[in-house]
Amino acid sequence: MRYLDNKKRKQTILKLISDPSYVPMKRKELITILRVPQEDQAQFDVIMEELINTNKIMQTKRGKYALPEKANMISGTFRGSARGFGFVVPDNGGADIYIAPKDVNKAMHKDTVLCKVTSGTVENVSGNVSGKLAGKLAGKIVKITSKENPLIVGKYTSIRKFGIVEPDDIKFGAEIYVKKQNEAGAKTGDKVMVEVIKRGDTHPHSDIKPEGVIKQIIGRDNDPGVDILSVCYEYNLSLDFPDDVMTAVKRVPATVRPADKVGRLDLRDLQMVTIDGEDAKDLDDAVSLEKIDNGNFRLGVHIADVTHYVKPTGAIGKEAFRRGTSVYLVDRVIPMLPHKLSNGICSLNEGQDRLALSCIMDIDQKGKVFSHEIVETLIKVDRRMCYTDVKKILEDKDKQTIEKYKELVPMFEEMEGLAQILRSKRNTRGALDFDVDESKVILDEKGKPIDIKAYERNVATKLIEEFMLVANETVAEEYYFRELPFVFRVHEDPDTSRINDIMSVISSFGHTLDTKQKVKPSEIQKLLLNVKSRPEEDIISKLVLRSLKQAKYNHECAGHFGLSARFYCHFTSPIRRYPDLEIHRIIKYNIHGKLKGAKLKNLYQEVAEVSKHSSFMERQAELAERETIKIKKAEFMEDKVGQSFYGIISGVTSWGLYITLPNTVEGLLPLNNMYDDYYIFDEPNFRYVGENLGKSYQIGQKVHVKVARVDHDTHSIDFDLID
Repeated sequence: MRYLDNKKRKQTILKLISDPSYVPMKRKELITILRVPQEDQAQFDVIMEELINTNKIMQTKRGKYALPEKANMISGTFRGSARGFGFVVPDNGGADIYIAPKDVNKAMHKDTVLCKVTSGTVENVSGNVSGKLAGKLAGKIVKITSKENPLIVGKYTSIRKFGIVEPDDIKFGAEIYVKKQNEAGAKTGDKVMVEVIKRGDTHPHSDIKPEGVIKQIIGRDNDPGVDILSVCYEYNLSLDFPDDVMTAVKRVPATVRPADKVGRLDLRDLQMVTIDGEDAKDLDDAVSLEKIDNGNFRLGVHIADVTHYVKPTGAIGKEAFRRGTSVYLVDRVIPMLPHKLSNGICSLNEGQDRLALSCIMDIDQKGKVFSHEIVETLIKVDRRMCYTDVKKILEDKDKQTIEKYKELVPMFEEMEGLAQILRSKRNTRGALDFDVDESKVILDEKGKPIDIKAYERNVATKLIEEFMLVANETVAEEYYFRELPFVFRVHEDPDTSRINDIMSVISSFGHTLDTKQKVKPSEIQKLLLNVKSRPEEDIISKLVLRSLKQAKYNHECAGHFGLSARFYCHFTSPIRRYPDLEIHRIIKYNIHGKLKGAKLKNLYQEVAEVSKHSSFMERQAELAERETIKIKKAEFMEDKVGQSFYGIISGVTSWGLYITLPNTVEGLLPLNNMYDDYYIFDEPNFRYVGENLGKSYQIGQKVHVKVARVDHDTHSIDFDLID
């Protein structure tokens, strides 16, 4: 077992222990079988310890080594709750494992843990969002494997000889006790970051509290901007770039140098545009369209060549990997790349020479890509267009806007036609299209919310969506058949059990969904088409969407259920997503013939790490984005206490009804606020039925409510029912 590096040694050990014929062995037996020389045995012990610490293997009470799964052990992330129980989300996928309060074993929300599965079923858990069974597995936490102490954001209160921090995220459960010598100058009402140095019982009613040290004072709880800043700290979002990154940025040119243009396909004479939102500043994709022989189309999707300026081993590249994605909070953007790149040399600004990686596709009149090439190019965008103006041209037929962009109008009209062809082709194969309202909170100059609107999807947004989708599929298909290491975007098939959980709601509206065998995208698509423009459309769309698995990045191509696509990747946004940057790097390695030898071999491990880390950072960004929107929605409703609204019942739980207002604000109508009868929870049908009057309230129903309370600390909204 004499290898040059520890990575190979780890692989050898894991290969042996993962073999189906392997029987758990002690250290001496493993050393004998692997023929580890005396001089390498100390290093062998270090490797085994690393594998144990990362939960790749475990050591039994008898000192034998085995895979955790063999002992019914699962490594995962603990997701806590305000009521003391929690769930372990397995690292390798699969159903969440319910952890009763007595089995939490001092684990805290977001801890990485080793969990022993103790039961194949679990009793009904009040507190699960759907009101259904929490899952089919129960377990207990046997080991906390987090390498660092938990860092928690919360509000500090000083109480004589000590203080407490009440976590912003109620999933952390218990308050954190802080000794006076560890309060770092914090005063009552400060928002702080506290490090837990001594774990306690996280159950909210326990007397054994966790103990912490205040590491940073973020600001006064009610000061402008502190709410969003607290979310940034909570999710470890870096607002500033490190000094070494900013030093490296100074060396990045402000314009494309003549030497960088050499060897590229020059497309500067090709008519092309960017189409983005009015406030977008990081423009990473441009499009062009030509009509070719037999009425076919030549579509060019031209993406900023960020890899030319961002090297994987440089300071900028390492920081981009760490961040994983740009984060779009309600009041700010936290970019993956520094401003000089994201808004400067890498942004496809109008009238500027730019380096690009272009996917040029020849598409027939049925939407089939019959020829394509991916090539390094030199481009110059003719016009920076916004969705609003393209909509005015194609949908509103606005004469003034048409005249303003008259030289581009023929291309836009051709683009609209091609987009319709591509959309029809996707619909035919069963791709899903969820038309669910997403919120955009409008803030004034002080960060105070003044309006909430739904994001508008129109002919222009859908046009760009189709062009990006077809480029992503084309690139993914080529590199799948090249059999090279790659980062795919995958969306696994849903669990039939989760679809069955919502069948009663679907049936209550008179709709059906065939779930006898494997759920197909075409069946869900048929349902979504049936509810189109009906009152229950938004509710059913959200329920179905929540029942599907989450898309993620993977080094293996497993298809995309939602798009009904066999091949898919993210190629079109390297300024704001690291997987796209990694894909560009692979493509350029291939173009220049560098994918061989050690580089090719190392790339397999690299894409696996990029896929896993990027999926995690994407999820963190989504959670942070949702949290900031939730904060501003609650703030928007603070002065509306006592006002009445009509809303839709969007959720039914054992503790009340969730109501969504037309402006997308959601709040709770607690069971205790339904005064006119004694209501019984009809869980299978997602409804409440009055015992005396027989009145029922079910998901999708329109109700008249009054804003009863807005909680500043929890950002929650309660309603009263108006009869």
